[in-house]
Amino acid sequence: MSAEDRHVHDGCGEDAAPYVLGALSEAEHEAFAAHLRGCATCREEVTSLQAVASTLPSAVAQLSAPAALRDRVMATVQSEATLRKAGAGGTPAPGRGARQRSWRLALSGVAAAAAVALLAVLAFGGGSGSATRVYQANVTAPSATATLRVSAGHGTLQIAGMPKTPPGKVYEVWLERSGRAHPTDALFTVSSAGRATVAVPGALNGVQTVMVTAEPDGGSSVPTSDPVIVARIS
Repeated sequence: MSAEDRHVHDGCGEDAAPYVLGALSEAEHEAFAAHLRGCATCREEVTSLQAVASTLPSAVAQLSAPAALRDRVMATVQSEATLRKAGAGGTPAPGRGARQRSWRLALSGVAAAAAVALLAVLAFGGGSGSATRVYQANVTAPSATATLRVSAGHGTLQIAGMPKTPPGKVYEVWLERSGRAHPTDALFTVSSAGRATVAVPGALNGVQTVMVTAEPDGGSSVPTSDPVIVARIS
């Protein structure tokens, strides 16, 4: 195994937590999403951290976290990472890159689960003074994530790592009421990193599930394919 291969192997999983939290740059996100397609270890790590991140935010209403609190949490994580690295005989180099590596090193095992749970609450907090519920969606694409944020009866889908639709296709949002899927005018594509933020049209009163399917350009009045994103809210 070459020195480069050993470096890649030893650092495998370092980006799993920031990937789940949406904390990577677009270039880092694309690189890690490509890595996930060939790395079962990192896929398992991402799956386990997604489960932790989704449990607490979806269980209770969230309030916005002050920026100062988020900064203190990140400073604590970075500090603990530095201590761990120093204890292992390493000396982190100064600068932004070293700080990023430090806090990623702290996110491993139980520490990663606890940090992701806390940061998920802070990251997904609603607007000032307004309660927001966050639901983790089921996504068919192996390296993609999607959450549905619901505030004051209205929803927003936040999507990452989603593959682009084939030519002539777009993603369409559907609302399921009483077991029937109702079309919306929310048609969208994703960025090169597979990201999209989509406002769900109308109020979600009486809606059991928000779904996304790939449909022909212009949308469909009935789904023509199986859902690729399913967020259950009741």
